[in-house]
Amino acid sequence: MIVKSASDVEERKITTYPYKGKPLPVRETYIRWLSQAGPKDAPEYGLRFFTLGPNGEIPIHNHPYHQTMYILSGTVSATAYDITTDAPIENKTLTAGDFVFVPGMEPHSIRNLSATENATFLCCIGMTCDDASL
Repeated sequence: MIVKSASDVEERKITTYPYKGKPLPVRETYIRWLSQAGPKDAPEYGLRFFTLGPNGEIPIHNHPYHQTMYILSGTVSATAYDITTDAPIENKTLTAGDFVFVPGMEPHSIRNLSATENATFLCCIGMTCDDASL
């Protein structure tokens, strides 16, 4: 068992995230890995604490693992995109207590709607047995 305070975990700034082979700019986004199991570069499970600074954004991207984002504070916009055309197909506004589930490989983005306050969320990621085919 590991017990820690989230504030004792190193916070790292994310500046880019790849999508279709290109590094896209990430704005005012910080991550703390609270727990992780499996290979460090491709965990089978993880719980992460994200802070999106004012106007912070993780642009369109995808990944093989499933994820659930649970909003702790602030107001964010979560967008799903067509997997073939990258056209936005759904956009939702989320506040504290809301969550969004994103299946593996679904293109998505998240953006802090405030120009003055942070937004925070927990993000749980996990690979399933069926993910081997992704």
